[in-house]
Amino acid sequence: MTPPRQKLIDRLPSVRGRYTEQAPLAGITWFRVGGAAEVSFRPADQDDLVQFLANKPADVPVTVLGVGSNTLVRDGGIAGVVLRLGRAFASIERDSEGIIAGAAALDVNVAEVARRAALTGLEFLSGIPGTIGGALRMNAGAYGREIKDVLRWAEVVTPAGEVKRLQPQEMGLSYRRSAVPADWIFLRAAMDAEPGDAEVIETRMNEIRNARSSSQPIRSRTGGSTFKNPPGQKAWQLIDAAGCRGLTRGGAQVSEQHCNFLINLGDATAGDLEALGEEVRRRVQAHSGVELEWEIRRIGRHPEEGSS
Repeated sequence: MTPPRQKLIDRLPSVRGRYTEQAPLAGITWFRVGGAAEVSFRPADQDDLVQFLANKPADVPVTVLGVGSNTLVRDGGIAGVVLRLGRAFASIERDSEGIIAGAAALDVNVAEVARRAALTGLEFLSGIPGTIGGALRMNAGAYGREIKDVLRWAEVVTPAGEVKRLQPQEMGLSYRRSAVPADWIFLRAAMDAEPGDAEVIETRMNEIRNARSSSQPIRSRTGGSTFKNPPGQKAWQLIDAAGCRGLTRGGAQVSEQHCNFLINLGDATAGDLEALGEEVRRRVQAHSGVELEWEIRRIGRHPEEGSS
């Protein structure tokens, strides 16, 4: 008789943080879809994370999940350990050159701390849903600026548990890309900001907030911009020209308001949303010859891939 397969949680090292088996993920993603994490891990602090990485079995995959703003978790869930960085990784503080923020700090909160300190240069972060860690991973940008424009350094931890400080020129930052290895986990970052007028800063942040609410379906179950803008073109214009505005698949829809956004109308599955996105890509390529590239991170297993 074949012995029963050892549960993943029984193979993991002792930690001070919290493990959760079969942790639901749909409720923490902006799309509100997706399966469960085989094991979710919330480290108590940086040392706890470092020790976990240094001592976990090498064959166990680790997936970092922030607030799920630019992420589609597939319906079959995520194998291995899903890492959720909590309050210990969300600090935001001033230094002599600007702001130092933890990877779990919300982008909008960083912008707000800078505003209260009358520091300018980080207003664009108020227009980016998500965390600093996610912004570093994809060199997020909005309203004319990107993370690479303000970044001084970023700290990461490698799969072996080694903490490194990276300079921007080492990170290969370009449009919605970073060359930092996918299995390195961001811990915190330092960003430049300079003294400014608090009222001017607040006015700019209000402009960004109003621009988002008037042009994007931010009150819907969505995941942000679905596709990257091809060089010299706008993804939404290509999608619109291909006749995809309002297109549906199951419970998923291409937004009528901004057609580079996919929406969960209420009963969509991750499969509906991903299939709709692929149909949009197919139609755009057939119409214009342009192959759109996903900006939304799609992670996890399709249901037919099973749980092994």
